[in-house]
Amino acid sequence: GLLYAQCEDDFPRVEANYIEKLGRQAEVAGSKMLYEDLLHRLVLDSAAAKKDFASAPAWLKKLCQAFADGINYYLATHPKVKPALLTRFEPWWPLMWTDGSIGAISTGGASEQELQSFYTGEPVAAAAPKLDDENEIGSNGFAFSPKLTQSGKAILYINPHVTFYFRPEVQMVSEEGLNAYGAVTWGQFFIYQGFNPNCGWMHTSSQADVADLYMEKVKAADGKFVYEYEGNTKPVDEKQISITVNEAGTKSSKTIRAFFTHHGPVVAKRNGQWLALKHHNRSMQGLMQSWLRTKAKSFAEFKQIMDMKENTSNNTVYADREGNIAYWHGNFMPKRDTRLNWNNPVDGSTAATEWNGLHTVDETVHLYNPESGWIQNCNQTPYTSSGSSSPKRENYPAYMAPDAENFRGWNAVKVWSNASALNIDKVIEGGYTRYLPAFEVLIPALQKAWQNKGFIPDSSAKPMEEAVRLLAAWDMKSDIRSVPTTLAIEWAQRLLPGIQRTQVPNQPEAGFVEKTIAFASNASPDELLQP
Repeated sequence: GLLYAQCEDDFPRVEANYIEKLGRQAEVAGSKMLYEDLLHRLVLDSAAAKKDFASAPAWLKKLCQAFADGINYYLATHPKVKPALLTRFEPWWPLMWTDGSIGAISTGGASEQELQSFYTGEPVAAAAPKLDDENEIGSNGFAFSPKLTQSGKAILYINPHVTFYFRPEVQMVSEEGLNAYGAVTWGQFFIYQGFNPNCGWMHTSSQADVADLYMEKVKAADGKFVYEYEGNTKPVDEKQISITVNEAGTKSSKTIRAFFTHHGPVVAKRNGQWLALKHHNRSMQGLMQSWLRTKAKSFAEFKQIMDMKENTSNNTVYADREGNIAYWHGNFMPKRDTRLNWNNPVDGSTAATEWNGLHTVDETVHLYNPESGWIQNCNQTPYTSSGSSSPKRENYPAYMAPDAENFRGWNAVKVWSNASALNIDKVIEGGYTRYLPAFEVLIPALQKAWQNKGFIPDSSAKPMEEAVRLLAAWDMKSDIRSVPTTLAIEWAQRLLPGIQRTQVPNQPEAGFVEKTIAFASNASPDELLQP
């Protein structure tokens, strides 16, 4: 029923998500999608998904079959709907995802351009740098304990920013005990984030390290390849991957000789060394965890479901009717040697760099019922998630939470630190704050630049002086009638390339907040005033 309704709303979105996960985008969009398809074929194994479906517990098989039946019945009863590619959906397809996140593929830092360059043997220009959209306009989740609310009940606030059609919003009720409301990913059969009568959960995209690149020492041997491991050699596995490409109605097949070590698929070559990707991008257990949490009845039961440790790409913000609030930064977390920098590729020739099982949930970065009474996460570091009650960075390995701070998180701390007597309306008001905190950093730098301006032609001095004066007097809250808001945003857009290029000493992984602070501290008057 859910999938039939999703197809009524937007069948093309449902179909597009499965075309992507099956690695068949080039059949629709042509050769420009060839290497994105290859990436999906390397990390999302359809043969393994079919095998999982064959051995799945009966209840999961039933759900997967219902998924396919709902879509196929829709297509059968809507003959005017013409799929771009997929005319019949198969029940094993939901097993090509782990946790319902859209586009969540972990590559350990390898780029699609590197993948293409490796498998073509030709240099590929790097893609133009993108603004960090996920970091600036991504997910926002807030939870408040009974001590801060008028009702004495916990409040969970899920993604106030999400556009109406980003995900469908539904209530699902069944005679087998399901009664949940929330957002679903196009084409998935479980509520991705929402609530049932007992508890609520929401997700923010996480930078927790769940995939790693291994530098392999490879050499040719009798027309094949071998690689070094623990003083011996192992054969590089090979697989022929055929991808159909449709260019202006003409179909052709491109077969790629793909390579694998025991760490995973080879996805790049740097400094003459092959890089293999160790990852966990597809899992039947992940689908089970996503379904079971929609039926959780208590904090204890929700924690048991988190103990499945299959959510690879998400943080979780939680609240329940018992008054508990909680936060987990990631969920699937391999144990690694903490002496190594896992932001970089590691030596693949030694067992010392292997994952040593998974951390327990209680070993990962988490927060249960903090003294502050509030939790926030906006895709940023968990170490500011609850003010003075936040987890402490020094208590965890660096790979668990390499996420940087961002200005949404900075703002959330400011909004909630003195919260009290909250009700739904006050929480919504906080979620829609119009305060723009980046200008706390940029405007004082601008004022200093004006004081040290040196020579400025008379023709531009007066309007520039007025602009600086307007921004200095501004309350940093956006408003459609506000001249300073427009001035500030237009100015900041012109500063953005310089901010993005800024290198922060001793912080190679610095985020937007750190880059903005460093830029504002070191920019010349010209760099601030000329824009």
